[in-house]
Amino acid sequence: MTQRKRLSNVQSSSQSKRQSNSFMTQEEDEDATFTQPSTSQVQRGLEKLTPAQVDQKTAEVVQYILVKDQKKIPVRRADLVKHVVKDYRTVYPEIIKRAMRTFEQVFGLKLVEIDSKNHMYVLVNNLDASTARPSPVERPSNPKMGLLFVILSVIFMKGGVVRENLIWNTLKKLRVDPGQRHEEFGDVRKVITDEFVRQRYLEYVRIPHTEPVEYEFRWGQRSDMEVSKAQILEFMGQLHEQDPRSWTQQYREVHSAAAASSSQASSSSNHR
Repeated sequence: MTQRKRLSNVQSSSQSKRQSNSFMTQEEDEDATFTQPSTSQVQRGLEKLTPAQVDQKTAEVVQYILVKDQKKIPVRRADLVKHVVKDYRTVYPEIIKRAMRTFEQVFGLKLVEIDSKNHMYVLVNNLDASTARPSPVERPSNPKMGLLFVILSVIFMKGGVVRENLIWNTLKKLRVDPGQRHEEFGDVRKVITDEFVRQRYLEYVRIPHTEPVEYEFRWGQRSDMEVSKAQILEFMGQLHEQDPRSWTQQYREVHSAAAASSSQASSSSNHR
């Protein structure tokens, strides 16, 4: 690689990181202008509206979220309030509650807040594990989700955190070079460090006190909710023709998480 090309890659990477930081700052600033209405304010707001008006606004919120979900883009409360709820801000809590009920009852989906600081929502499957449709990441239906599955697998098998160089080197072995434009993914580095990060599938975090600056990858909040680590371990076992139990740390993590989830579900059922 020539010095000019290396310089170009560094500049492109730095620009992407600045844009990502600017994006996060904008999220926080915009949401800070919205104050969550109190229960009494919501009640007074509902008294000024007809049931049909509230139903219509709820339907608009549902449609907006469904459109965003097609591209796997998390929905920010600030955007919902600004672009959809608008003059109905005082009844926002009631509208979002009705939207959640619609997703559960009509679509079998659950609207989950994955970021309580910036108030960001995603849709996840709400069906029982025995009957649930596989998530797009667990059963990749397109090459881009397949790429994400590979990255998540590497991160999980390496203990939950990996330096970015390991990801780039792994992809090169699969003939996906982040330094070259790919016919399927386009700018691979941008897809991974920008698109997957915005979708909350990955976290891309600067490692302190490194010179030159280095970054590391972790699973994002959305991956924690959508991706089965048990399936990743099973996939790795098939790939390497090994018993999944041979990876003792990962096997223990998978089954301790499954036991905790089962215990929580049982406790919730007993309280009904």
